[in-house]
Amino acid sequence: MTTLIELVSASYRYPDGTPGLDDCHLRLRAGSRNALLGANGAGKTTLMQHLNGLLRPTSGHLHWQGHPVAYDRAGLRALRQQVGLVFQNPDRQLFSAHVEEDVSFGPLNLGLGEHDVRTRVAAALDAVGMRAHARSPVHHLSFGQKKRVCLAGVLAMQPQLLVLDEPMAGLDAPMQRDLQQLLDDLVARHGVTVLISTHDAAFAADWADELHLMVAGRCRLSESADRLMAQPQAWLDAGQSPPEVIAVHQELVRRGVLPATPVPRSMPRLLDQLRNGLTPQPQAQPHPHIHPHPHERPCHDAA
Repeated sequence: MTTLIELVSASYRYPDGTPGLDDCHLRLRAGSRNALLGANGAGKTTLMQHLNGLLRPTSGHLHWQGHPVAYDRAGLRALRQQVGLVFQNPDRQLFSAHVEEDVSFGPLNLGLGEHDVRTRVAAALDAVGMRAHARSPVHHLSFGQKKRVCLAGVLAMQPQLLVLDEPMAGLDAPMQRDLQQLLDDLVARHGVTVLISTHDAAFAADWADELHLMVAGRCRLSESADRLMAQPQAWLDAGQSPPEVIAVHQELVRRGVLPATPVPRSMPRLLDQLRNGLTPQPQAQPHPHIHPHPHERPCHDAA
């Protein structure tokens, strides 16, 4: 896969001098699913805001499809048409009175005709399951519904890169499953690249193609999920607790129940290995002790 976006040696300090990024590198491949992990304050949100030009690195560069991003009005406009950012707190992103108005804001700013805008808005609301609330006041929505509307507003722009800051936070289990299915569909059917930040290492390991571990403003490690699952120490070196499935798998390997590879990326996958790959071992039969026939005398060498 080709590189879609790349942050190169990026450092950033907030106006009060607080460091946000420190010589940070991040590369996302086109059409890939990516998870960004790290403790609070590690710089995940700061990094994400660099990817669509909300923040500009104090030093370093942002490249889009191999070309440096221009931070003038035209350059930022072009970047933000391709990179959609969904904030963790939806109230930071919603500003229109009604759902349909909010979702249509971006397409209208692209200068699209009324028919195209309506088509995009309807498709985006359908995708997040909010079509029935198109004319609802935003302030009547639940927290989870507001997050869906934020996502719809970004989807209506038809971005190539979708960046979501803690998208699962505040969603119940059915909403989380629906969101995961939507993201998978965007990647599989439309080739969208997705980056989400999360504290859930188990979800990240199971869902993402590539994992990026952040520590103190720096992306300490970027690796494919399959390879990183075989490196528990790498998680610890990056200040991240590895998914529990790694320890369970290691114990089963130690007991001779499962082979060392492949390492399953989730508990359900581990159970599948046990069901499909584990065959009962025949019990060893005790070797009979051979005694001389009672009427026979043991042979001895002649003296």
